[in-house]
Amino acid sequence: MNDKKKNVFFVGLLSFFGGISQDVFSPILPIYLTTVLGFDKAFVGIAEGVVAASSNIFKVIAGFFSDKFKKQKPIIFIGYFLSMVARPLLALITSGAAVVSLRLMDGTGKGVKDPPKDVLIAGSADKETRGKSFGIARMLDTLGSVAGPLILFGLLYLLKESDSLYHYILLFSAVPLLITLAVLVFKVKEMDALPKADKEAETETEHTKLPKSFYLFLFIVILFTLGNSSDAFLILRAKNLGITLLEIPIVIALFNLVYASAAVPFGSLSDRIGRIPTMLIGWGAFVLVYAGFAFASNSWAIWPLYAFYGVYYATSEGVAKALLADIVETGHRGRAFGIYGTTVGLAALPASFFAGYLWDKIGPQAPFIFGASMAGLALILLIAFSRKLKPQPQLTQG
Repeated sequence: MNDKKKNVFFVGLLSFFGGISQDVFSPILPIYLTTVLGFDKAFVGIAEGVVAASSNIFKVIAGFFSDKFKKQKPIIFIGYFLSMVARPLLALITSGAAVVSLRLMDGTGKGVKDPPKDVLIAGSADKETRGKSFGIARMLDTLGSVAGPLILFGLLYLLKESDSLYHYILLFSAVPLLITLAVLVFKVKEMDALPKADKEAETETEHTKLPKSFYLFLFIVILFTLGNSSDAFLILRAKNLGITLLEIPIVIALFNLVYASAAVPFGSLSDRIGRIPTMLIGWGAFVLVYAGFAFASNSWAIWPLYAFYGVYYATSEGVAKALLADIVETGHRGRAFGIYGTTVGLAALPASFFAGYLWDKIGPQAPFIFGASMAGLALILLIAFSRKLKPQPQLTQG
């Protein structure tokens, strides 16, 4: 394994342990907030929307500094450190303002680390295998999200008699992030320590504007995101249909196992048939899953729906970032990843709020019908404008 492939692996390993931390505490957090602290569903929507929004707002800042200073590791370190502090502190507070503040801190940490990680992956891969490289990173991230729910299941079983069950789990969530920071410091290499990934990395461009295709794609993704509320609502819907607390981490582990298994094959598929056709598969899967969550009437339906939801993730997030890396010139990718994440995050805040509002005012089916409708509209637009979204040849100084 050469240095570039090793770097992709170790950047993915950061996400592996980060995913363990995320999926140890996130499945029980909405239940903790509603049943232990007594908040309503709309508050859960606001709190999770704040995480998504703050995460993506800070991506543009992190992307700017990544491009400006050409250093990724210090920015990534700050991001993981903030999450490591914020998550266990949730066990020690009870007020709504404090919960939102800590979720804001965690979301900031998540946002700060993502663009420089994406820049490292894009710069550690040749263009012909970029989809596969992002797929490898997503696979490792998701394997962490397989291990996380299984660890959560073990903790729920071992601590089932404890009155402080939720508090111990929240405190434990900091442990995997300590390992993440160690991998970052000792194993991940900066871009300047790697061979050039391809010819586009060898020259600087005089053009500073991002291409129009970037903004067109961004507009379509915003429409999609307005119906893509926090996955916390999937958990609440599963519980609403009769899935037990002990079953929830197993259901999520199944979802993540499908996601992890499919990420590399679908990433490689995008290298062969194109990013957009692969994304269409994923968005179509999203429409079907959300429609399923809307009209399911038995708890058994949650299992295949959650499994199929993994196809959406495997064909969307990593492939979308590979597409951005294709259409944006090397020296501006941090900014592009940051703007993309920030804008999507701003759309995520009303998406989660609307989901909570629709649930409380109309019923548990409403947010999923709305989400499926918005995703269907975005899918149609993606097809209609697919030709304009094809990557153009890179312009470089000659």
